[in-house]
Amino acid sequence: MKSLFKPCPFLFTLGMATLGIIAPAHAAGDADKPTVVLVHGAFDDGSGWNNVVPSLLTKGLKVVSVQNPLSSLGDDVAATRRALDAQTGPVVLVGHSWGGMVITEVGNHPRVKSLVYVAAFAPSVGQSINDMTKAYPKPSGLDHVIVDKEGFVTLSFEGISKHFAQDVPTAKQRLMTAVQGPIRASAFDEKVTVAAWSSKPSWFIVAEQDRMIQPALQLDNAKNISAKIVRVQASHVPQLSKSNEVTQAILDAAAAAQH
Repeated sequence: MKSLFKPCPFLFTLGMATLGIIAPAHAAGDADKPTVVLVHGAFDDGSGWNNVVPSLLTKGLKVVSVQNPLSSLGDDVAATRRALDAQTGPVVLVGHSWGGMVITEVGNHPRVKSLVYVAAFAPSVGQSINDMTKAYPKPSGLDHVIVDKEGFVTLSFEGISKHFAQDVPTAKQRLMTAVQGPIRASAFDEKVTVAAWSSKPSWFIVAEQDRMIQPALQLDNAKNISAKIVRVQASHVPQLSKSNEVTQAILDAAAAAQH
């Protein structure tokens, strides 16, 4: 039986041309520059880092923003690991919110030299989000979740505008509501099996006006992992409302990664 697939000269040429474009990125010396790998959280997507990425690029750092499927901890870890495997030099691994679970699990990757938690969870081995949060008051933002018939959770516009990102412009809040990634509710019961912060230097941005993760929980997590703590007067998304402070913490972690 003849194959239904016929080699396409155009695709072959395009593939070779693409290789030619990519090749210079791996030139000698370039691999020594830290790459910042950004991991978004629940009710978000990779565009949540848009206020930080240009500043990092201006400083000469390479940047990759992972698009998490948010279907499980394992799926998000796999997506982040693929991004890490693609790098050729040291990596600063940054996680926001739920992304803290992901970087804690996958941050023992040999490329990763430092970790940055941004208004995030930093669990110990065997902990889930529900394990960590049960000793703290329920954040007000969780009163505005919507669960669909498949068990995926989103936030209403009220949840985004008044509890998730209350300190960003309304137009941005509407955009965030539209592009948010639904997360499977069962993910909040998944436990990490690795605590990368136990062997990697860490930074922690504590958002003092957070209505999604209690600031007290963030501070306790930061102290537990012996992180360098940066406290900001910000909502759950300091990468948008206090992007200069977040960028500086990442730059500090990048400087440490080069030593």
